Amino acid sequence: MTDNTDVNHDEQYMRRAIELASQAEAEGEVPVGAVVVYNGQVVGEGWNRSIGQHDATAHAEMMALRQAGKVVQNYRLLDATLYVTLEPCPMCAGAMVHSRIGKVIFGASDLKTGAAGSVMNLLSYDEVNHHVDCQSGVLDEECRAQLQAFFKRRRAEKKAEKKARQAALDN
Repeated sequence: MTDNTDVNHDEQYMRRAIELASQAEAEGEVPVGAVVVYNGQVVGEGWNRSIGQHDATAHAEMMALRQAGKVVQNYRLLDATLYVTLEPCPMCAGAMVHSRIGKVIFGASDLKTGAAGSVMNLLSYDEVNHHVDCQSGVLDEECRAQLQAFFKRRRAEKKAEKKARQAALDN
């Protein structure tokens, strides 16, 4: 049985991840945010920065893991929990296994590239030397709504750009 205190903490940290996802969106990035908690303290935070940093590895989880490793002074984060608004991709799930993160808690599932159970599950793959505990669905609706609104807006912007280009060609 889950303690209400744990649920409240999980929601608190996920809300922080949602705030960080908003930072990503403000920078023109896909709104994903991540928080690493160790011994009850936030030791790493990140948001998607791949576009701005021209770095395919600058996902929210990777940024948070990098910062946490520096704060803890160890890349192994055995007793840490990573909160992320979207189910990790294979790259990020692999980094979680290598960092020996204790647990990952995510909001929205990713039915296209999710590597924590939706498409594949690298976090508990039998052949790897570390398995990561995983919990899904924390503030799922909020996380999913944030992503859906972002992509809906992006599609509308692209449609408007295409229409403007066509109008310019027609004149």
